[in-house]
Amino acid sequence: MDLPDPRRGPCRPLFLVVAASLLACGPRQASGPLFISPDSLTAVERHRNVLALENVPEGVQEYSWYRGAEDSAETMIISFRPPDSKVPGPLYSNLVTVTSKGYLSFRMCTLNDTGNYTVQVDTGNGTQRATGWLEVLELGPPPVISANASSAVENLDSVAAECHTNASHIEWYRNSVPISASQRIAISADGRTLVIRRVSRHDRTLQCVIQRYESFPDILQKSDTVSLTVAYGPDYVSLSTNLQGFDGALTAGIGSQVQLECSCDSDPSPKYHWLHNGSLLSSDANLNFFLVAWEQMGNYRCIGENLVTQLAFYGDVRIQPPRPSPAPPPPPGFSISGPLVVFLILVTSLGCGHLCGILVYGLVRLYLRRRNRAT
Repeated sequence: MDLPDPRRGPCRPLFLVVAASLLACGPRQASGPLFISPDSLTAVERHRNVLALENVPEGVQEYSWYRGAEDSAETMIISFRPPDSKVPGPLYSNLVTVTSKGYLSFRMCTLNDTGNYTVQVDTGNGTQRATGWLEVLELGPPPVISANASSAVENLDSVAAECHTNASHIEWYRNSVPISASQRIAISADGRTLVIRRVSRHDRTLQCVIQRYESFPDILQKSDTVSLTVAYGPDYVSLSTNLQGFDGALTAGIGSQVQLECSCDSDPSPKYHWLHNGSLLSSDANLNFFLVAWEQMGNYRCIGENLVTQLAFYGDVRIQPPRPSPAPPPPPGFSISGPLVVFLILVTSLGCGHLCGILVYGLVRLYLRRRNRAT
């Protein structure tokens, strides 16, 4: 038969009834009577708990655990003989076991586990027993989270979330990491409301976590996760090409192959537009010229546009023909300086004039000689 609930009797401040008796007169090897640790006599449902022992005598040969205040065979849960001999009793279940120290371990407590538990230890020279009242606390339902929006625009919209719970200790998690109030994040005094001003692309998930019992800081209950879809970008436009030495201008010969790739970071995916010398050319992200023609030379602009954020960025590139090659240098070892060139021109001019004079003189003499013969 169970002892009365200590919370209802004169021992209410202790929340514990411990009845220990020494049944043998052998030498006492502990500093006091055997008892169940008070810290282990409070548990939370659906969580593990261990009924620990204090002042355990040395040389224990057997630990026997019972449900209730009596140590009868009908109420035995399990007995344990070190190092590894375990015998289940009539009240045994697969949710309990005994540790190597003889402690009674609950794999997962239930509210029905509330009640008295008695342990008896046998040293071979005598036995000791102790009884304690185990209180299993109700865990209660997990918190429920709600948000005023699941989609927003970066640096423009705000999102408010509320944690529905009767617990007083509430924490907020963003992207599975605890957060506190800051310049951009506001949390109400009772912790139930969270507001994120000017949401960021990094605000991906929200969750609230509660702690019902201060004495169990490790037992937390989490709400479902609210996912946020934040539209952002583009912040820039990146241009790349298959040619080397790209610095805003591309040198490509007629008939060569040119590839232009345009990209930017944006969510949702951006719309692309290519302009050639100010005229719309394509709505694809990439341009491919397999055989560049003269009319394809000129200025190109790629525009990345997000229709949700209404932001757009662009990048420019110019395709130009190669510069004409310079005239080849004169053969090595032969060169004429400027003054020598002038001298040669003068000599050539004088020589040509003298030669012409000789030819004219010769023709005149020949003409006169033929005329004299005729007369």
